[in-house]
Amino acid sequence: MKILKFLLLLLSQISFAQITTLTADGPGNTYELINNVLAPGYNVIEVPDCVHTNFGRHIEEVFDAQLNKYVFKFHIHATQDNDRCINFDRQRNEIKTYNQSPEHLIGTYGEKFVFKWKFKLDQNFQGSNRFTHIHQIKAYGGPHEDIPVVSIIARGGSSPRLEIMHSDSLVSVQIATANLSLFKGVWVEATETITYEEGGKYQITLKNVATNATLLTYTNNNIRMWRDNAEGIRPKWGIYRSILSPEQIRDEEVLFADFYIEQVNSLSIGKFIENKSFLYPNPVIDNLNFYRKDIIEQLKITDIQGKIRFQKNNLEPKNINLSFLPEGIYSINFNYKGEEEITEKIIKQNN
Repeated sequence: MKILKFLLLLLSQISFAQITTLTADGPGNTYELINNVLAPGYNVIEVPDCVHTNFGRHIEEVFDAQLNKYVFKFHIHATQDNDRCINFDRQRNEIKTYNQSPEHLIGTYGEKFVFKWKFKLDQNFQGSNRFTHIHQIKAYGGPHEDIPVVSIIARGGSSPRLEIMHSDSLVSVQIATANLSLFKGVWVEATETITYEEGGKYQITLKNVATNATLLTYTNNNIRMWRDNAEGIRPKWGIYRSILSPEQIRDEEVLFADFYIEQVNSLSIGKFIENKSFLYPNPVIDNLNFYRKDIIEQLKITDIQGKIRFQKNNLEPKNINLSFLPEGIYSINFNYKGEEEITEKIIKQNN
């Protein structure tokens, strides 16, 4: 009985991965389908329907012979569309997660996410030499929420290319690029893995679906993947482009399929058992306890903004009194001497 209680308590403390998928299921109710998956009861769709009402909905579901399934078709028109009747020097047709989405679709400090999706540019696709984004990772909240953390850009001009751009909130830098012709007229599968931290991690691979050939790949295990005072980080997909060089753009139809969002558990069962260490209770009101009694070499607690709220070395691991913390979600990072760092999420509650 004691072993059973121990296992039940162990399992109650582990946060398993949560996976969300968005797949086209046939014509009609496309906006409703997208909203129901990415933010039930709210609106995650940013489309130019307001200005181009006679066209109707700018996202539809169509059957694709190559994938042998329904996919999402995003429309953008060179002269009729703008950015939701808000901005008139650009056009936007995107879907997103945001602060009204379920918690497991929003990245907070210290969390790891995996995004997968497929996209197809037309064989004659034209990108602006200014910008044509087909994917963005953006913050919401804070002074830099308008600047994407990561963008995938189909760049036109004299040297058409697909670019991966990263911004630390002040400077945007191209971190990977490939000839745009590789991505035209073919289905491409993207896999993107992100750890949201100041010294975070970013990895992306783009593959040709038909041949499985890698078209572009990039990995960085020490890159700023957070924003000052951000409430969260979220993905966006679609078409977002400048129209300040109208001669470079045309009506476009970009296809997307098989959106996959995985919030990865910060500590796997194997790692958990290997270290024989976990925290309790969680949620916590006052005292946070450690089951393993070895001295903790380093410990740090950060809030969802990335601000350090508690830090101590050579900690006697009986418990930590957290009554000074306001209610919220926190990351606790700690390690025992000679061992790898452990990261867990804790929920602080008040009486």
